[in-house]
Amino acid sequence: MTGGVGIWLYAVSSSCGDAAELSEVTGVAGEPVRMVVSADLTAVVGSVPLEVFGEQPLRGHLEDLDWLEATARMHDAVVSAVVRRGPAVPLRLATVFSDDNRVRELLDERRADFGAALALVSGRTEWGVKGYGDRAALTAAVATARAANSGSATGAGTAYLARRRAQLSAQESVERDAAERAEKIHTRLVHHAAAGRRQALTDPAVSGRRDWMVLNGTYLVDNDRTDDFTATVTMLDAEFPGIRLELTGPWPPYSFAGVEREPG
Repeated sequence: MTGGVGIWLYAVSSSCGDAAELSEVTGVAGEPVRMVVSADLTAVVGSVPLEVFGEQPLRGHLEDLDWLEATARMHDAVVSAVVRRGPAVPLRLATVFSDDNRVRELLDERRADFGAALALVSGRTEWGVKGYGDRAALTAAVATARAANSGSATGAGTAYLARRRAQLSAQESVERDAAERAEKIHTRLVHHAAAGRRQALTDPAVSGRRDWMVLNGTYLVDNDRTDDFTATVTMLDAEFPGIRLELTGPWPPYSFAGVEREPG
């Protein structure tokens, strides 16, 4: 696909709905979005110029962080508009097909997968929780806990040595301690969600932040349990000194779509 027009796939939903609801939504190329229907599944797509969005041009564009960010925002704007209409499965950025028939083939071939994904995300929203470590604060918190656990020491000198040993030990093990605490936080959050995943930690060169990230989690939360989930994040933020939690969302359920196929 090096010339002409390709079909950019944004999301798949379980009903056509009213096409007029998306009439003012434009996609990554400024194109009006439209629907491709196969039985009970509807793909929301846009026709894009392959001189920009074909396989070869995309390889170069995806290395341009400014272009990538702008395109991702436009893609997400369409997906968010679709999700507001009802349950939908977002497709990954730059899923481009040669024509509408190829999109229908995807819907037919992966009908069961799309059905399962739609059932999973129905009535639920994705939330992100990132954890950032403060080495000094985390070392102090771990040292205090270890010194308290060794509470058999008597006398000022002995107690001082115990605290000092705990501090040195905490300095040496801060990476491991951060990982252990991040895993505990993630496990607790999963208990308050329908599903949860730990994502790869974000490269500072991409995020633009130099903070020490120790947790990058995404969680699929029932819409009627949002308050419970956000309260849990607040509680865990206070419970684990040395790790600061940041809650983001709600987002379309990108992390839980679970349906991918090579475009073509």
